[in-house]
Formats: sequence, structure tokens, C-alpha cells
Amino acid sequence: MTRVLQLSDTHLMAAGALHNGLVDTTAALVHALEALRDVGPLDAVVVSGDVSDDGTVASYEAARDLVGGFAAERGAVAVFAMGNHDVAGPFERVLGPTRSVHDVAGLRIVVLDSSVPGRGYGELSAEQLSWAREVLADPAPRGSVVVVHHSPLPAPTVLHEGLRLQRPAELLDALAGTDVRAVLSGHYHHPFAATLPSGLAAFVAPAVANRCDVLVAPGRERILRGSGALLVDLDERGVRATVLTVPVPGDGEELFVLDEETVTRILAQAGVPG
Repeated sequence: MTRVLQLSDTHLMAAGALHNGLVDTTAALVHALEALRDVGPLDAVVVSGDVSDDGTVASYEAARDLVGGFAAERGAVAVFAMGNHDVAGPFERVLGPTRSVHDVAGLRIVVLDSSVPGRGYGELSAEQLSWAREVLADPAPRGSVVVVHHSPLPAPTVLHEGLRLQRPAELLDALAGTDVRAVLSGHYHHPFAATLPSGLAAFVAPAVANRCDVLVAPGRERILRGSGALLVDLDERGVRATVLTVPVPGDGEELFVLDEETVTRILAQAGVPG
């Protein structure tokens, strides 16, 4: 069995800065890793995008040291993906290429970059999808997992639906007929899972930085204090994902609410042009 711990949306910032002026995300990551110390054997620790919120070198160094150290203590590989808040230059300088391939005990982890500079939605170019097809042309001993920040699954809120992956069918077409067993994503700040018609499993991990309330009134966005992770087990019988809730002080506390007008404005600024 291969075990992958998936973290997502850590939204780290330079020392002393608070995410949305409310959350010390570095402290939240430290707390989450401490809470997960007894998670058991791991082969990989994946951060599926929005590693940083401010794109600073310092934030990526914190991710490298904290997540990388946690993984190294367990003999696991640390894997990082780009999200819409990440900035390619500092990311590459500290964490390596924005798309990558990792051999983890026979499991191939393929990292794609769905970020669009200056925007919140996701997109995968024809060139990148062609690259993925080439990488996946030959099967790996234990199959493959794709990590991409923007999920091919529909979003749970109006805001995230407006910032979702564009043309998700193109990604699924590129993966059809390959040995990919699961797609691991983030972005929605809420756990989500589905089995696609092809039999492919798609998972969205909860965020470390905060939690999206999917029960909010349609058109609004409500963010709560909370952290979580996803434990993904892969063996010859299939793929299983366990949502791990990380208790935090003030868990469930309302951090902020975006009204419909604000959501509309954000989508105009960060969504698909036009």
C-alpha cells in the first residue's frame, strides 16, 4: 500500500502577516503538522496548491522547511503544486519546477500547474496536457496520481464555481486510458470526492488556512476558522481517502462573510475575462 498525506491551501505569508488580516497561516500549518504527527507511515506529503498567499520567497521557504521536514522525518517525499495565489518565480526558486514528476515507491505523482497569473480560475494549456500524455504514456508499477490545484469537479459555492478549472473535460480526456488512479486537488477549502464515469477518483482536500461553509446562502461566501487534511491510501483493491479534521482553537468561528455584491466584484476581477 502507498500512503499519501494531502495538505492544501496553506496560504503562507511572510513572517508577521495575517491571511485576510485574521489568520496566522504559518501557525496554522505548524499546528496541523503537530496534530498529524501520529498519522502513521507515509510515502508522500503533497501540498496541492496555494502554498503561499503573498508569493514571497520567505513563505515558500517556510513551506519547504515545515512540510519538507515533516515528510523527511517519515522517510516521505514532499511534493508541491502551484495554485492561483502562488507566484511562479519564487515558487521555482525554493520548491522547484511548477510541473513535475515524482516516483514514490512505484507510484508516479504527476504535478500540473493550473494557475493563471493574476486570476483566480484555473486553466491547462494544450501544451501542458500534451506533456502529461507523454509522461503517462507508459504505466508505472503502482499507477499514477495527478495533483492539480483546480479540481475538475464542480464547485460547492458560487464564488468557487466562477473560479473553477476551465474546460475540465480536456484534462479528463488527457488522462483517459492511462494508469491514473486519482486526481488530487484543493482550491475549494472544503473536502469533496467523486468517482467519474471513467472510474477515476477525484478528491478535493480541506484547506489548512480556513474552511469554506458550503451551507451559506447561494451567492454569498462564508469563511470559518478550521483546518484539515486528506489521507489517501492506494493498494491493489483501489483508492481510499480519509478526511482528517484538525481541531483548532475557536474551530467553526466565523471569520468573514462576502455578500453577493462582493462575490460578483471578485469574479469580475479574478474570473474568466468577459
